[in-house]
Amino acid sequence: MTTLSRLQLPSPTKPYFHLRQAPTRYLPNQSPSVDFRRWDPSNPSPPPPPPTPSSASAAARRLSPIARYICDSLRRSHHRWGPEVLSDLDKLRRVPPDLLAEVLKTLTDPTVASKLFNWAGKQKGFKHSFASYNAFMYCLNRSNRFKSAEGVLDLMSAQGKPPSEKQFEILIRMHADAGRGLRLYYVYQKMKEFGVKPRVFLYNRVMDALVKTGHLDLALSVYGDFKGENLVEDNVTFMVIVKGLCRAGRVDEAVGVLGSMRGRGCRPDVFAYTAMVRVLVSKGNLDGCLRVWEEMRRDGVQPDVMAYTTLVLALCKENRIDLAFGLFEEMKRRELLVDRAVYGALVEALVVNGDVGKGCKLLKEMMGSGYRADLGIYNCLIKGLCEGDWVDKARMLFEITVQEELVPKFDTVKPLCVSYVEKERMDEFLALVNRVRELGLPVLDYLCEFFSFLFGKGEGDSKALEVFELLKDKGYCSVSMYNVMIEGLHKVGEVKRALLLFKEMREASDFEPDSSTYSYVIPCMVDDGDIQEACSCHNKMIEMSWIPSIATYRSLVTGLCKLGQIRQALMLVQDCLGNVIDGPMEFKYSLTVLHACQSRKAEKVIEVLNEMVQQGYPLDDVVYCAVIHGFCKCDNLDGAKEVFLAMRRQNILTETNLILYEDLLVEHSNMLSVELARAGLKLFSRRSKTRSKLTRVLGILS
Repeated sequence: MTTLSRLQLPSPTKPYFHLRQAPTRYLPNQSPSVDFRRWDPSNPSPPPPPPTPSSASAAARRLSPIARYICDSLRRSHHRWGPEVLSDLDKLRRVPPDLLAEVLKTLTDPTVASKLFNWAGKQKGFKHSFASYNAFMYCLNRSNRFKSAEGVLDLMSAQGKPPSEKQFEILIRMHADAGRGLRLYYVYQKMKEFGVKPRVFLYNRVMDALVKTGHLDLALSVYGDFKGENLVEDNVTFMVIVKGLCRAGRVDEAVGVLGSMRGRGCRPDVFAYTAMVRVLVSKGNLDGCLRVWEEMRRDGVQPDVMAYTTLVLALCKENRIDLAFGLFEEMKRRELLVDRAVYGALVEALVVNGDVGKGCKLLKEMMGSGYRADLGIYNCLIKGLCEGDWVDKARMLFEITVQEELVPKFDTVKPLCVSYVEKERMDEFLALVNRVRELGLPVLDYLCEFFSFLFGKGEGDSKALEVFELLKDKGYCSVSMYNVMIEGLHKVGEVKRALLLFKEMREASDFEPDSSTYSYVIPCMVDDGDIQEACSCHNKMIEMSWIPSIATYRSLVTGLCKLGQIRQALMLVQDCLGNVIDGPMEFKYSLTVLHACQSRKAEKVIEVLNEMVQQGYPLDDVVYCAVIHGFCKCDNLDGAKEVFLAMRRQNILTETNLILYEDLLVEHSNMLSVELARAGLKLFSRRSKTRSKLTRVLGILS
């Protein structure tokens, strides 16, 4: 009593229930995991749990002693069948079928399992039992030897023990779990060959697995066999067929099966109807889903929250807002829990239909129900308010978004920025930009996306330049913004203004052009006719180890081809294909054309060009320049003219371009001749100098 009185028990408010644990047994050489000398009863802490045994050791402890002996023998031999294992097995008087099944359940090597299974069958007076056959099939299936597992059925028949329904059920379950529908149907056919008649539950399992693996026709053929056996369908049978028909979009047949269910006194429950609704929605069959919904009402089945939510979301996605809102009101009348996703989908659908006011009321109702709106709902409403000319209300909603501790994205800010710029309310636009910076958001990235959006709308070089100059004066500028402006101005055809911005970048000390800048400005220079400056910028990129974009390569190659600089253009083609992972197909075909020209046969080149046309690739300048260069290299101008005439007869090449390419062919041939003559003169002069030096040396020696 004295000891108990001195013991300070923990207060009732402190958790002490974890001290009530079963005593732990410790091995002789194992110390307890808790040192009770340091235990504080006022602040108890639970001792760590004992180590959990692994599944393998736990399974080994469940084995009988002799089964454990056999498994240890296989383990010592590294799971290899050999004399050591046979010697250990010979020490046993007998391995009965139940013991064999116990060992086979633990094996994972199909070869060792087969050896052990055959060895056991050779024992005097031994006969395999259903348990040993089943265990052998399980072992083979674990190692993905499902065809060998099916062969056990023939083995059973050969050994005088025909398989029963249980063996077929095992194989059907294995194939169903692995999604092997065709193999499952093969096992079903084999079951009929063996004269085994499955029961209703096994028929249901076969049909369900075939439906889930996309073999509805096979499932219906099995259903025909089911009815041929004069078996009576249950709810599971009907629902398997109905869900399969719904998944295949055969709603009329599914409704007919539901009518047959009513005639048999069966009626799907709410879970079955919800499964049908979800299947039809996932397949995009909304009309079929509504038909099933009417069948559910006809049966007097009350939809659950999942069914309502699934159908409302699908209706909102298809912009059928009236039906969706009617179901939403029905959910509220039945006092069902309305999910936040339902509110969000309804708000978005209302905004799309121009009913922003109703969407805002729904937002208030949602927040009154205890939900917290996410950023997507706020973005949708802000966009709708801006499109409805309620920019001030949209700005107020933006501030509410910030107060709700949500992080605004570009989609949140974009409608406000566009509205302010279109209405020329630049002071409020700048105030919004400053507010975005105060919130610690990447304002420069947002502005880059904003300018990309402006040029994407096709409006506005002048508006974009006005905003850009305004932001630049306020200190909002970056290299990325210059790049977006140059790219956008080039897209709208304002090449001069784009080049002026590039010049401004070069003269400024704070904004050094990067690889993207050069990739955007080179096409501008080509379109402006300054191909020499474009080549200089390309060389600058090469010096900086920057890889031009595919659009840059295309622009430069096209510009060089139009100027007749065919050799330089083809060098750029090779450079592009060497640097870019997936280069343009017309570049690849141009090299194929050069290779075909080496045969000096126009027919081969025409075959390549026809293949390009069949594949849907245009025959542009670089391809025709490859034809010109290839035939000029092998001094066969008539071959190139024959190719041009063939393309003209197919109406692929116009008469104007035919004349242009023939003139370019003559010019390029003359240029190659001049270059060849210059090379010959250089070689002759070099040889003359060598002879004179040799003559002087010989004169000195003589």
